[in-house]
Amino acid sequence: MSVPVLADLRAVAEDFWPVATAESWDQVGLVTGRDGQPIKRVLLAVDAVAATVDEAIAWGADALITHHPLLLRGIHTIAEDTAKGALLARLIRAECALIAAHTNADAPEYGVSDVIAQRLGLLAASPIEPGADPTAGIGRVGDLVAPVNLREFADRVNNVMPQTVSGVRVAGDPERKISRVALCGGAGDSLLSHPAVLGADVYVTSDLRHHPAQEAIEAAAVSGGPALIDVAHWASESLWLAGAAERLGERLPGVEFKVSTLRTDPWTFAVGAAR
Repeated sequence: MSVPVLADLRAVAEDFWPVATAESWDQVGLVTGRDGQPIKRVLLAVDAVAATVDEAIAWGADALITHHPLLLRGIHTIAEDTAKGALLARLIRAECALIAAHTNADAPEYGVSDVIAQRLGLLAASPIEPGADPTAGIGRVGDLVAPVNLREFADRVNNVMPQTVSGVRVAGDPERKISRVALCGGAGDSLLSHPAVLGADVYVTSDLRHHPAQEAIEAAAVSGGPALIDVAHWASESLWLAGAAERLGERLPGVEFKVSTLRTDPWTFAVGAAR
């Protein structure tokens, strides 16, 4: 049996997360690497940062697959006295390829939002905004097996997500009954006014800013709308990686896939939280 090469890994990644399904502003796919490079070990992580690059190289990985693209916004130098230039130089010297699967991994079955919906036990979860494939799209909305109050549901979210400094923040009456749940992995405040979100009892997402969150809660008091649960961006986008590693391993036997255990949430500690 021939040893898989980077081209084989790229082909499977394209099958799972087609580049064409990424948002127009996104930068996904191969960042660095050569197709003929043999692949024996692949590390998966949310972020391409110094810690995960160190982990990949120390483990002897031939490729690093990350959710967030290293080169999402335009840069004009990869000089090694810049943070991104230094990372790329280290990856290239170590012959460790870099692949990004971002918005193309958000939408599909087994993608970021779909896995959160599964972990929370949502029934008949469907995309908030379906794509050409009605089973894929942005976010998910579905129902709990049985209603619970908001505090209990927030505890469930907290138990599902990996721990971070910011934890789980909640806006709403703790005793409110929760049955229908809308969610979006990553930053999802653009969906706050979506009919599917407004029709839910709670909306779970990340990076909710003060004014959009406040306006949504004020509007809900007048015309109805969901309670809000805000989780760490890194946490919400980390859950799908284990399933991705397992599926990649099934398609590429002989290649070892591992998910990074490093927490790359940028916040290191918090003080003075209100009780």
